[in-house]
Amino acid sequence: MSLLEPRTTLRNPEPPTSPVMRRRGWWLVFLGFLLPGSAQVVAGNRKLGRFGLIATFTLLFLALVAAIMFFASRETLLRAVGNGFGLLVLEIIVIAYALIWLILGFDTFRLTKLARIKGGGRWGVAVASIVAIVLPVGLAGYAASVIDASRGLLNDVFQATGPTQDPVDGHYTFMLLGADSGDGRMGLRPDTLRVVTVNAETGAATLVGVPRNLMNAPFSEGSPMRSHWPDGFNCGTSDCMANAAYTYGMNNPDLYPDAEDNNSNPGIEATRDLLEGVTGLTIQYYMIVDMHGFEGLIDALGGVEIDVERRIPIGVTGRPPSGYIEPGLQTLDGETALWFARSRSDSSDYDRMDRQRIVMEAVVSQFTPQTLLSSYNRIASAGGDMLQTDIPQSMVGHFTNLAERTGSLPMESIDLVPPLINSENPDFALAHSEVQDAMARAYQNSLPSESPGESGDPDDG
Repeated sequence: MSLLEPRTTLRNPEPPTSPVMRRRGWWLVFLGFLLPGSAQVVAGNRKLGRFGLIATFTLLFLALVAAIMFFASRETLLRAVGNGFGLLVLEIIVIAYALIWLILGFDTFRLTKLARIKGGGRWGVAVASIVAIVLPVGLAGYAASVIDASRGLLNDVFQATGPTQDPVDGHYTFMLLGADSGDGRMGLRPDTLRVVTVNAETGAATLVGVPRNLMNAPFSEGSPMRSHWPDGFNCGTSDCMANAAYTYGMNNPDLYPDAEDNNSNPGIEATRDLLEGVTGLTIQYYMIVDMHGFEGLIDALGGVEIDVERRIPIGVTGRPPSGYIEPGLQTLDGETALWFARSRSDSSDYDRMDRQRIVMEAVVSQFTPQTLLSSYNRIASAGGDMLQTDIPQSMVGHFTNLAERTGSLPMESIDLVPPLINSENPDFALAHSEVQDAMARAYQNSLPSESPGESGDPDDG
C-alpha cells in the first residue's frame, strides 16, 4: 500500500485481498484515533467525517485557548469555569464529544470490514478498534463524572450569588468554625474557633486559634452585641465563654435582622463580631466545618496519617474510655481521627486545640494528585456534607488561584492560649499585637530569599 495514495486505496482497495484489507484496517483505526472523523472522510460517509473533524478541531481550539489562559491569565480561566453554569457547560461539551467519538468509533469499526481480513490479523484490528473506542470514551466519562461532582460540590457549598469583596488592609480573612452536626446542634457551640488571614498579594497565610473558653471577649466596633456587652462578653459563667456567642446570637435574632438574607444567621454574625474583637481583624467570610462531614472526608481520603505523641483515651471526661489511640505513626480512619482531635478525657482545651490543628494540617497534606484521581467523587460528596460558607461562586476562581500560592508557602500559626494569653483575664491589646506579628512573619517568609550581597548593606562586598 502506497502512503502517497491513502485515500484511493482506503476507499476502494485493489485488490481486496486479506493483506491489503488488514493494512487498510490498521490505517483506518489509526486515523480514526488520531483525528476522529478522518477515517470517514477517506473511506466512509464524508458528511459524517466532516462533522467529526469540525467537532474535533473545535474541541482542540477550546483546549488551546484554555491552555493559553492557564499560563497567561489563570484567574480568568478559573472565574469562567469556577461556577455552576461554567461547569455545566464544560460537562455538556465533554459528554457531547464522547458521544461523537462513540459514533465515529463504531463507524470506523464497520469500515474496517473485518470479514475480509483472514487469520490473526482480524483479531488484531478488532481489538485495536475496540480499545480506540473504549479508552477515550471511558476517560471522557470519568472526566464528566469529576466535573459533575465538582459542580455538585460548588452548588452545595458556595452561594450562587453574593457580593465580591476586595481585600482589607491587603488581606482576605475568614472565620473557620468547627461544630457538631445533628438536630439543634449544628454550630450551637462551636468546638473550634479559628481565623485564617491570607495576604492577597503573596498568598502568605496566618492561622489564629482562639480557645472556646475565652472570657471577657470584646466585640468589634459597631457590633449589635457590643451594645449588650460594652465591657466584653462576661456573665461569670460558661454561658459567656467565646463559643457561647453563637447561642446568644441565635437566641436574640433581632440583633442581626438581615443575617438570613446575607446567607448567614445571627449566631454566625455574633461569633464573627466576637472574633473580630479578639483578633483585631476584619472577617469577610465564614466557613463552618461540620465535624461529622469531616469524618466522612477523612474516610474518603483513605484515612489520615498522624504521628501520635502520647496515648489518647477514646471517651469523655467522667466516663471510662472505650479504648485508646496508641502512640506512634499510624493511619487513622475518620472516626478515630475525630476522637484524636476532640477527646476530652485527660486533656485540656488547649491540648485539644493543638490536636485539632494537627489533624487539619494532616488532611490538607493528603490532597495529593493520586488521591484526588482515585477518590475525587467521594471526596467531593463528603465536602458537600462538611462545609457551609457565605463565599459566593464569583470569588471561587480568585480564591482557588490564591490558594495555589498559599499551598507553596509555610503557614504561620498562633494560638491565643496560656501562657501567651490568659483565658480568664485576657490581654486583648497583646492578642492584637501578637496576631499582627504573626502576619508579618508569614509575609516575610513568603518573600524570595536574598542572595549574598543583595541585602543592600553597604558593608556587603
